[in-house]
Amino acid sequence: MSEEYTFIVEKQENQGQRLDKFLAENIEELSRSYIQKLIDEGQVTVDGAAKKSSYTLQLEDSIKVAIPPLEEPDLVAEDIPVDIIYEDQHLVVVNKSADLVVHPAAGHSSGTLVNALLYHCDNLAGIGGEIRPGIVHRLDKDTSGVMVVAKSDLAHRQLVEDFKERRVKKVYLALVEGQVKHQRAKIDAAIGRDPKNRKKMAVTSRNSKKAITRFEVLERFGDYSYLRLELKTGRTHQIRVHMEYLGHPIVGDQTYGYNKVSLGAKRQLLHASQLGLKHPIKEEWMEFEAQLPEDMEGILKELKENT
Repeated sequence: MSEEYTFIVEKQENQGQRLDKFLAENIEELSRSYIQKLIDEGQVTVDGAAKKSSYTLQLEDSIKVAIPPLEEPDLVAEDIPVDIIYEDQHLVVVNKSADLVVHPAAGHSSGTLVNALLYHCDNLAGIGGEIRPGIVHRLDKDTSGVMVVAKSDLAHRQLVEDFKERRVKKVYLALVEGQVKHQRAKIDAAIGRDPKNRKKMAVTSRNSKKAITRFEVLERFGDYSYLRLELKTGRTHQIRVHMEYLGHPIVGDQTYGYNKVSLGAKRQLLHASQLGLKHPIKEEWMEFEAQLPEDMEGILKELKENT
């Protein structure tokens, strides 16, 4: 049975917006490329007529999106070690290592967290025909830490909704360049595509979304600061972009940081340390913690000894 979404274009700011971009912003669990595929296949109509991805919206347009039944993804289960923190019939919580890509994509058709979980779990949920079974949120390849993955369709739908409505607690630890001025602060700066580099995100007022990060300085080490950060929103690369915006990029971040190797870091020193959520079925609040990985622990130890 197919799933269907219906939208009415009511906001002035959406007038003149591309159809595919509007849908990507309003159906967050589907990628823009998959939305474009649905449009090409005639699964998207505006006022009853099929349109192209580039169609520009008008006020009062009625958009219908039909998502075909899920096709079994062509994925291979692989015996890849994965650190499982918690598991039941509805979800699994893992401590993702920094070298592990979350799901198959261009350039990473295997060797991902999804491939590993297909081997370790009896079943994983899927949505929208994409090869991302069970995935409700993501960590960048070089970011380590705690992640939840759905094992049932009901759990998947509820967790997607909880992440979208900001009902999930997400805490990170990061080592950043320089001495951060404030002990505690809130960064409220909208994030969108970098107008100068479409492969990056940036703090911008243009085609951006609200982004809020709270942080606290845990320790200071000469030219570096160790932070606890809590995400109040979930934008792409949010912490990395916000710290670059403050002038304190994350140590080892080759995209948003200094173009150099600091402290021998081989990746951005960013770790998702805590995840709090309401169990999608039992409705009990649960909190999980992922131990700091060896590379970050070693660098912090060395800084403490030398400060």
